[in-house]
Amino acid sequence: MTLFRLDASIFPTTSASRALGDLVEAEWSAARPGAEVVRRDLAASPVPATAWQDAVTGGFVAEEERTPGQREARALATTFADELVGADALLFTVPLYNYGVSQHFKTWFDLAYTDPRIDPQGTALQGKPATLVTVLGGNYGPGTPKDGWDHSTAWLCRVLGDVWGLDLRVVERPFTLVGTNPALDAFTDAAAELRANAEEHARRCGRELADALAGAGVR
Repeated sequence: MTLFRLDASIFPTTSASRALGDLVEAEWSAARPGAEVVRRDLAASPVPATAWQDAVTGGFVAEEERTPGQREARALATTFADELVGADALLFTVPLYNYGVSQHFKTWFDLAYTDPRIDPQGTALQGKPATLVTVLGGNYGPGTPKDGWDHSTAWLCRVLGDVWGLDLRVVERPFTLVGTNPALDAFTDAAAELRANAEEHARRCGRELADALAGAGVR
């Protein structure tokens, strides 16, 4: 029994997304004592920016004609896919950065996506239970002044839920910069409520990951 956990925050000791991920993991581990957790920290071990290009171009030439960079990139893509396919459940913690998708996550996704098991024709991840944890410094929901400025969450849900076909749960916490950015001090009470709601949701999602496997007969 294995949970694969991927973290993308560049602030490992103060990360709000990692903290919520810890709650998901704790509930999973409580329900699945002794279960293995396989970790990939994209901040500690970033994917090389050239890896996707090397993996794609390497696919158009024979093995013996590939450059060392192409061979390394394709091997890394295989490793990424092995981690995903080999796990029983998945956990992703990915913050919003500069109104868009974390470059660490996008580079990882693009490279993993070159593996034929999880490319557009691949089905190896269909129905696998997963949780996405995402956090936002501000609040970009309907009716807010920056409604629509979050260009990350919808994309993450699209590629994880629709492209890979994961059985996806989403935990979202806005206003993580309240208390840090004085311009947001007026939202202290709202931020506290949103945090409490996100933490409870994270715990519930951790239990649901374990329950989903039990329902599928996975022990």
